[in-house]
Amino acid sequence: MARVFLPAQLAKLTGGTREIEARGATLREVIDSLEEAYPGLKDRLVEGERLRRGLAAAVDNVFSGLRQPVGESSEVHFIPAMQGG
Repeated sequence: MARVFLPAQLAKLTGGTREIEARGATLREVIDSLEEAYPGLKDRLVEGERLRRGLAAAVDNVFSGLRQPVGESSEVHFIPAMQGG
């Protein structure tokens, strides 16, 4: 299973856990797997057919979209956009 790393602001949906294992052959399938375990998480990650505005995803250090392949030993990081100025 892939190791998924969530930003701190989403940890309240996972009981405080920021590192989770999830199944899926693509980023979209990984997100669907997360939704099964933690209802409501998908709505915080995707909007329609895209990642939410202000959120990026990296699979094995490659920034990607929802169709990005995910391997059994992949690391998936969800990264919020930096704000400020």
